[in-house]
Amino acid sequence: MSTAELIDAILADIGGALKRVDPAQIDALQRAILSARRVFIAGKGRTGLQMRAFAMRLMHLGLAVHVVDDVTAPAIGRGDLLLVGSSSGRTRSLVGAVESLAGTGLSLAAICGNLDSPIAHAVDSLVYIPATNFKANGGSGDESVLVMGALFEHCLGLTCDLLVIRLKEALGVDERDMNARHANIE
Repeated sequence: MSTAELIDAILADIGGALKRVDPAQIDALQRAILSARRVFIAGKGRTGLQMRAFAMRLMHLGLAVHVVDDVTAPAIGRGDLLLVGSSSGRTRSLVGAVESLAGTGLSLAAICGNLDSPIAHAVDSLVYIPATNFKANGGSGDESVLVMGALFEHCLGLTCDLLVIRLKEALGVDERDMNARHANIE
């Protein structure tokens, strides 16, 4: 495939997956974020990196947000939201976190690529991204030109960006305020 053909194929894969995300699930996650006292973000590997970027944007919006496993993350408690990103929905440490917090008075949410997974079944709010494309490794989605789990990761990042845009509007946050919260020690 030529570079131009690959670009077209990548855009088609990402667009096709994102168009199948249920808008009602996005709405529910937005409500969960807005109603939370604090938001705790969790994810592992490349998905975890996307989730950390989302945590940064939530901080730019002025929300109280923490990344699970960071040394400065406080204890999670009643009124808080744990938001997990997981393509497989089966990452052991994330499953353990979700299962151990079920029934404790906090909200559990996930952005996940597998509806038939422990994480998807355990959370209160789920955004399903049908982009788990690597069938040979247990994925359930269509084949993609992107390698391994990259389709999910790119769709996750864009889904989080969509949420940031919606949250920015809902909160009435000006982009100048977001820029004022941007790191100034670099």
